[in-house]
Amino acid sequence: MQANDKNIQNIDKHSVLNLAVEMGRILLKNGAEIVRVEETIAHVCDHYQINSVDCYILSNGIFVTAEEEGQQLFAKVKHIPLSSTHLGIVTAVNSLSREIASGTISVEEAKMQLKSIEKMPSKRSYFRVLAAGVGSSCFCYTMGGNIWESLMAFLIAMTVYLVVLFSEKHNLSRIITNILGGLSITVLAFGIVALQLPVTILADKVIIGAIMPLIPGLAFVNAIRDIANSDFLSGTIRLIDSLLVFVYIALGVGLGLSVYNNWIGGLLK
Repeated sequence: MQANDKNIQNIDKHSVLNLAVEMGRILLKNGAEIVRVEETIAHVCDHYQINSVDCYILSNGIFVTAEEEGQQLFAKVKHIPLSSTHLGIVTAVNSLSREIASGTISVEEAKMQLKSIEKMPSKRSYFRVLAAGVGSSCFCYTMGGNIWESLMAFLIAMTVYLVVLFSEKHNLSRIITNILGGLSITVLAFGIVALQLPVTILADKVIIGAIMPLIPGLAFVNAIRDIANSDFLSGTIRLIDSLLVFVYIALGVGLGLSVYNNWIGGLLK
């Protein structure tokens, strides 16, 4: 049932503001762009007639203040470390904000639903591994690889993504994960070429396809979108973070090339 003006006025505004900040925190943590976080906080506050609200969003922090009749009503700072993306959670929080704006859900119900949303699990490991393989093989084929090179990219990408899942489970550094990923892909690709199978397989095509699961494409696109929306500081932070991942992958690939050319390649000659 839609909340009327009297019920809205009786709502605890601190509770509403805490709810809005938590929704913003969850969105930002799971890869939402800055403008989406700002709009979500604004929609929740507008529905409950909290008009004097200022929010400042960074890629890893939220600052929110509110006033009422010239007096400070609310002030809160939330630190949100950069983490992985979960678009399912972003979509669920967006749906919740629309329910709040339409008045079909109370603040307490929204808080309970938000807790459930935050606990939403990622896709099953086998599905993520399979998706990594399919995406890599398709990209390899798009970049001019033949069916055999695409098949090798499929197998290598699935193998390397197991390393990514292991790193997530044990909270390993992204630096180590991406360097090891790039190294493994390169060594495996050249190892397959060294087998001299009776089909044409070029290592560069396989490597280009297999590294795709490691590429932070969504983070990079969101960084560009933030910059386009004049959120220069947040966009630059995200852009640097994405570019550093590219560097880590390149270091791994370069190390793999060095290992192959100087050691394995020498042994095969």
